[in-house]
Amino acid sequence: MMKFNGSKGPVLSLDEGSVLDIGGCMVDGVDLAPGRAIPDDGDPRIDHSLEGFLFTCGPDHIRHPEPIRGGKAGSYPLHGSFSSNPAREVAVSGEGNDLECRAVVDVALADGGSARLDRLWRINGTTGEVGLADTVTNTGLRAFPAFLMYHMNLGAKHLDDGVRLEGAMLDGGGFPWAFGEGDGGVFCVPAGKGGWAEVRLGPIAAIGGKTLLVRFRTDTLPFLQVWRNQAAPAHVLGIEPVSHRWEPRAKLAERGELVDLAPGESREYALSFAFV
Repeated sequence: MMKFNGSKGPVLSLDEGSVLDIGGCMVDGVDLAPGRAIPDDGDPRIDHSLEGFLFTCGPDHIRHPEPIRGGKAGSYPLHGSFSSNPAREVAVSGEGNDLECRAVVDVALADGGSARLDRLWRINGTTGEVGLADTVTNTGLRAFPAFLMYHMNLGAKHLDDGVRLEGAMLDGGGFPWAFGEGDGGVFCVPAGKGGWAEVRLGPIAAIGGKTLLVRFRTDTLPFLQVWRNQAAPAHVLGIEPVSHRWEPRAKLAERGELVDLAPGESREYALSFAFV
């Protein structure tokens, strides 16, 4: 893990061995990542990734495995092929109090294709806001429908009854973080069709009453998925900007929502987060 932090904002641990995703996220001395308080999905790549504050799903699949179509054997793996692929050409630079970290991740897709992720992390030294800009390029010989989901996972042990989820895309503009009934739940809602969406989680007493503010591009991430799992030993809440609604691939194809990325073509995604 590589420490990445500016003069303000969280102290992040970037995982050079897995997509340069975020492991630890320290705010006021508290690590908000869930650690081992996560469900065991039987895939060590994902167990490793779920422990951290942010991991990246895609680019060939998101969510749970489905068979590869077109007569190919096997299945698209849980949450796609990105997890556990190492970052290369990692370079950190700064200007004033601002800090940047760039990297490249190569990934072999489950159907035999390939893709490249060009990743840029930024920390604003004045506001402490963290920004992520990603470009996914098809480096293979045939087109594939590109998916992307960012899992922002928080240890729910830090969330009390006063913490709320709020955003224009949510019913009534928001509700308590422990939504639904029982020890778990998930929903996926439209977040917009252009511009940036915003969702808030807070106030979080464990970090001095700060609120997590997440913003993301809705041209390529038009949905927001949120899940929670309090089935022991899990104790986690996930905020997940995502490219596709929560439906099987076949249903998405029927809707015309599997948008191909041709060889050599790229697609851009972006989000930011801050503790305010």
